[in-house]
Amino acid sequence: VQLQASGGGLVQAGASLRLSCAASGIPFSGYTVGWFRQVPGKEREFVAAVFRNPGRTYYADTVKGRFTISVNSAKNAVYLQMNSLKTEDTAVYYCATGRAILSSLGTVRAYDYWGQGTLVTVSS
Repeated sequence: VQLQASGGGLVQAGASLRLSCAASGIPFSGYTVGWFRQVPGKEREFVAAVFRNPGRTYYADTVKGRFTISVNSAKNAVYLQMNSLKTEDTAVYYCATGRAILSSLGTVRAYDYWGQGTLVTVSS
């Protein structure tokens, strides 16, 4: 199983960025697919997820209304469209998948497979 995240970069506050994550060896269909982020010295935090794709989407309060998660099951890829970026969105972003149950959807331990991370830097 391999997840390959891409699309990170350096942007100014207010800009948009789209992250992609392609999976091989595991189908996203039927699995919970999510994005997390982490800054140095802090724990990895939940950003967004699709519960048991193609189920309902969930977002952290900090990104609700600005970020959109979507899955293309035909391509076995998950995307994170990030709009109105803020400096506090700066982090390494990770895609993940697993058989997370709803009550643990926002926790790191609920996911079995992780991508390598892609760095998003938002400047003021």
